[in-house]
Amino acid sequence: MENLLERLARLPCGRCLLKAAAGHDPAYLVGGAVRDLLLGREPRELDVVVEGDVGPLALELGVVEAVHERFGTATVRSPGGCRFDLASARAESYARPGALPDVRAATIDEDLLRRDVTVNALALDLRSGELRAVEHAREDLAAGRLRVLHDASFADDPTRLWRIARYMARLGFDLEQHTAELAAAAVAEGALETVSGTRIGNELRLALSEPDPVAALEAAAHLKLAPWLAVDRERTAAAIELLAGEGRADLVVLAASLQPHLAPGLLERLGFGAADRALLAACARAPRLAAAMAAAQRPSQLARVLRAVAPEAVALAGADGAEDAARRWLRDLRHVALEIGGDDLVAAGIAPGPEIGERLASALDLRLDGELAAGRDAELAAALQPAATAGEPGAGTA
Repeated sequence: MENLLERLARLPCGRCLLKAAAGHDPAYLVGGAVRDLLLGREPRELDVVVEGDVGPLALELGVVEAVHERFGTATVRSPGGCRFDLASARAESYARPGALPDVRAATIDEDLLRRDVTVNALALDLRSGELRAVEHAREDLAAGRLRVLHDASFADDPTRLWRIARYMARLGFDLEQHTAELAAAAVAEGALETVSGTRIGNELRLALSEPDPVAALEAAAHLKLAPWLAVDRERTAAAIELLAGEGRADLVVLAASLQPHLAPGLLERLGFGAADRALLAACARAPRLAAAMAAAQRPSQLARVLRAVAPEAVALAGADGAEDAARRWLRDLRHVALEIGGDDLVAAGIAPGPEIGERLASALDLRLDGELAAGRDAELAAALQPAATAGEPGAGTA
């Protein structure tokens, strides 16, 4: 058997966990962390189940940042910056489909039975190194297969449908045939409608945080979890490339994958805040923005179109046919600025008022169009030209 404790000990946070767990109630690394160790991958998170009270181990590990007494869970941050999610071993039951579970204390083997899929129903004893697994877990892991633990899984917790979409994308695993049939039946019977919009939105946001969020959305669309998705990998990739690591790539991925006409209030029901909804709305106007960008003949004209537009929307418009204009704006033009300001014009005798802004805008147009050298003296001279001259098309304000 693979020596999983040695693999865990090679991780800085793993060493911290093993040291802390040595003198406490039986504690187990569980779920995706064990799965990833078996696959030779580095775990994304370290989740721990304790047969007993999580409090002593939590205090041994570090600072307790959050506690959820109903579920016997705690989130801990160690002095070295490691994050651990701890939970008391528990069994769950559901009063009705889509409800949050009722819990009771249980053994580790009972705890594994509440997991979403077999390849996550794994537990590594942090003292002995013994590996516990539900039936089919090891064979499913070797076969690259996702299988739910029981037929009522999706009815009990329909958000598991979104989770298996994420696992399909992240792991490259396929659905076991019966699980695929159960998923299709749950979607057809409206299982997701029993869950609040915010919980669905939380699952969507987790999908957007995946290493390949487009694949996660493609899997969700394949499972018919979201009729409002129309995933376009090529368009998304072009927009992300133009954004070049700036801004909200997650919202660009979502915006590129949404149907053009959304049901009113959908994003709000999914729990997106006002700022995120505004950005997604701006991104939805990308096709029209692309047309306006293409019509701009001079850099100053492009600046007028884009100056108040979020970079995410510009990048998506670039993916919609205005790539050169988007690249030029995002890389260069939007960073062009004057060294002078309104106070300089007032000091030079221009009365405060709208004319100040107009003169500064006229000088900036000249800079953008390459008709004015950089430097305070040249900018001030241009801004102090008589208004009629500064406003002529040849001066860069067309």
